[in-house]
This record gives sequence, structure tokens and C-alpha cells, in this order.
Amino acid sequence: MSQPLIGISTYQEEARWGVWSLPAALVPAGYPKLVQRSGGLAALLPPGDPATAAAAVARLDGLVIAGGADVQPARYGAEPHPRTGPPALDRDAWELALIEAALAGGVPLLGICRGLQLLNVALGGSLIQHLDGHAGAPGVFEQHEIKPVPGTLLGRTLPEPVAVPTYHHQAVDRIGRGLLASAYAEDGTIEALELPGAYGFALAVQWHPEAGEDTRVMDALVAATRGASPTE
Repeated sequence: MSQPLIGISTYQEEARWGVWSLPAALVPAGYPKLVQRSGGLAALLPPGDPATAAAAVARLDGLVIAGGADVQPARYGAEPHPRTGPPALDRDAWELALIEAALAGGVPLLGICRGLQLLNVALGGSLIQHLDGHAGAPGVFEQHEIKPVPGTLLGRTLPEPVAVPTYHHQAVDRIGRGLLASAYAEDGTIEALELPGAYGFALAVQWHPEAGEDTRVMDALVAATRGASPTE
């Protein structure tokens, strides 16, 4: 069986290596490694012209929208909170176009952290711009338990409560059109969203599976590219 090609959205940041300090398209290595551990081939997608997103997605078997910067509050009709970080405008536009193309084309989609927030915004939802207790010290992942909702796509993928790596200060507020909350933290924070009835697979999680050892969420995305369900 051929390995599915999974696209991963990337950051556009200033980076240093060797004698160089230049703008770079990058993503933590945990993302492509997680794809590879689940049997996929990883392809990195740097921010580009949103008009080309559909053509890019059409060449993929699956799509991952990675974590990163806060979504621009204007995208969901809000003023910036004092704790909201500077927006990544090019990345917002590119990833929203990728999400739209994946949903329109039935390409299996997995959002991670920012990816969950952006999927919610893409479908008309809004965000809590700051909450405490879901991140460790700067640059350090925290762990907390999430409880999947039985009978959902996530509930079939993770049938039991599980401790997950987490690092975020924003979360879902108003849920977007058609989306279903499929996991919660102990404090009631929505930890997963999915799109029931979507052709293929559309799931997003608030935590960071690429920072842990549990591959089941990515396994489910890879299985979906082959037409299998999480229980098969």
C-alpha cells in the first residue's frame, strides 16, 4: 500500500542557522515525525497565495493545519485582547484557504491547536482570547487530561480519558457552523472539534499530539486517506 502524502502548514519566521539569519518556512520537527510514525509522507506547505491553495490541496491525500500564532481577532469580529499576540496575516489567509479547499474537496483534515481555532473561525465561530492553566512555563508543554465525547469521531479514536501535551492560551468560544465539540478539559474548555457528515475526515484538537507519544489522532487521519474509519 502506498504511503499517503500529508501536507503540513508552516510558519514564516526569521531563523538562524550556520552563518545565516533569513526568513524561513519552518515547523517543529515533531509534526513531520508524527506523520511518518503514522505511515504517511510529510510535505511542508509554506504560506503562499491563497488563490493557489485549492491546487495545492488537490495534490494531497491529507492536510494538517499546525499550531502557532494567535488568529487575528478581526477574523471573528473582535477587538484584540491585551494578551493576544501579533497576527500572522499571511498565514491566516493561506491556512483559511487551505481549510476551505480541504472541506470543499473532501480531503481529510486535522487541525492542531491554532488549527482547531482557525477551523472554528473559518466556519463562523469565535475564540476566547486568553485563559490560564493550559500552558507551562514559556516554551514548556503542560499536561492535562481531556475527556472525549462517546460516539464521536474523536471518541472512537480515543475511547478513554487521556493526558495530553498542551500549550495554548486561547480556545473556542462560539462554535462554528456544523461543528461538534468532541472532547473537553476538566475546566470545560473545548479540546476537540469535528465536522459530522463531512466527506472524508475533519477533526481538530486543541492539544499537541506532535509533542507526545500517542499517535492515534494522526493514525486516524492517515487511515481516513485510505478510506478507513478509526475503528478499522
